[in-house]
Amino acid sequence: MYNAFVQANINVVKVYISKREKLNGGSVLAPYMITRGTLPSIVMTKNGSDVLVTDLSLGGLVIGESTTVAQFSAAVIAGNDDYVNGDQLTFFYGVQLVDAVTGVPRAKITGYKMLLDTQDTTPLWNVVTALGFSSVSDGHGGTVLGMNSVITNGAAAWIHSREDAGGDLTVSTQYLYVDSAILASYQDENAFGASAQSYGGINTSAVYLDPGSTMAQMTPSVTPSGEDSGSETGGNTNPSNGSDPQTVTVTAPTFSGETQFDSSTQVSMSAENGAAIYYTLDGSEPTSASTLYSAPVTLSETTTVKAVAVKDGVSSTVTSQTYTKSSAGDDGDDGLDKD
Repeated sequence: MYNAFVQANINVVKVYISKREKLNGGSVLAPYMITRGTLPSIVMTKNGSDVLVTDLSLGGLVIGESTTVAQFSAAVIAGNDDYVNGDQLTFFYGVQLVDAVTGVPRAKITGYKMLLDTQDTTPLWNVVTALGFSSVSDGHGGTVLGMNSVITNGAAAWIHSREDAGGDLTVSTQYLYVDSAILASYQDENAFGASAQSYGGINTSAVYLDPGSTMAQMTPSVTPSGEDSGSETGGNTNPSNGSDPQTVTVTAPTFSGETQFDSSTQVSMSAENGAAIYYTLDGSEPTSASTLYSAPVTLSETTTVKAVAVKDGVSSTVTSQTYTKSSAGDDGDDGLDKD
């Protein structure tokens, strides 16, 4: 089951968490495929009130505390061609949290299931939750199955399943519907950079961390004496002919751009091959947790830019440059300082 889940979602939904978060049980809700089968999928959309609803017609049924499983089942079967008595409907609801002490993201998912049974007089909400088994207006005088509240930092999905007389199970293919501000912070370039650095950085010895790498890059270089000149771990030492480790250094990044400008200027940054650049614009010292450089940065106010290059887990010295807007009356500094 787990392998099938990974196969369905790998390289489809990208979420980057750090090694520390993984070891502490961190999890992030994302629009993963959670089931894959041959029954028609349940379509999920948000209505005009931002409430998640399905395409399952309930005719005109208005679900309340007295609504029975039998009444609900009859409405679903009558209003939807693909449903028969004995089918199962399952509603999954997930809540995205962040541990207040460790800062690690955590997700809690709860499932509620029911069998369609046109003879069952049990109150529906005694079996499942009103959260995912409520009736919502379809805007045309009828009702559809939906939630009874707006999702906030969470996820939801309904699944249709059926077990035949032989015990074979068929299901609908479904993805989690996710509405979470937390998810975006684990999908951008900063999250990728921080995650990669937590595992030792993007380097030729850990080629699997770089989606753009090729298998050819995994071949270590060899010295004329036959000794491997590359570090397998991407650490800060480099074996050389069996002698004492030699210190590995990374060249500080360089900047280009007008240090004095009238309205705005663009700052480009470069570093040695294979090094990632992280920068700050607020005067703080940059680290691998700072913003990852990917394109020229536009400045419209006097700003001090600081950047560090990181390669194979090793950081360079910091490059600092102040870019001055002419109207500020500051002549600025035309040089690059190495902190």
